[in-house]
Amino acid sequence: MTTPTQRRYEPWMRLALAEAAAAEATGDVPIGAVILDPTGTVIATGRNTREAEGDPTGHAEIVAIRAAAQALQHQRAQGAPQTDPEPHTKDWRLTDCTLVVTLEPCTMCAGAIVLSRLTRVIFGAWDPKAGAAGSLHDVLRDPRLNHSPEVVPGVLEPECKAALDHFFDHRRQK
Repeated sequence: MTTPTQRRYEPWMRLALAEAAAAEATGDVPIGAVILDPTGTVIATGRNTREAEGDPTGHAEIVAIRAAAQALQHQRAQGAPQTDPEPHTKDWRLTDCTLVVTLEPCTMCAGAIVLSRLTRVIFGAWDPKAGAAGSLHDVLRDPRLNHSPEVVPGVLEPECKAALDHFFDHRRQK
């Protein structure tokens, strides 16, 4: 049964699924992500790029987090006058932003989510082998850490799971 909260994020999960399809086109595991600013506007997208770029940190969440931090810094630079007492520093925090990703984040990505101060994480499919948002580990809700985002699992879960199943079924057939 889909909850109203899950339904609310379906349009953005569909964008994340489009990113996942683009990842698959480059030989990467089809995982996609989008980051929304506090108004619900997409400020960044990401997809797995490990194979395409030969980068072990090229997970969709990491790619999107980097892009969102840059986008927000650019927005801030275009906005209010510089009143920062330390103008050489850049604010990297993604406070009040939401990450929407097709697969439950792994421990690396969960750590980056906590450290970037994302307020909310929405994901599609569970990852019982490597998930760190409630299946294998629960880094995102660990009370020992300095930040705990809200977590909403299962948004378009069948579609997200099907994209991954199709990818791995196809690889096994080769």
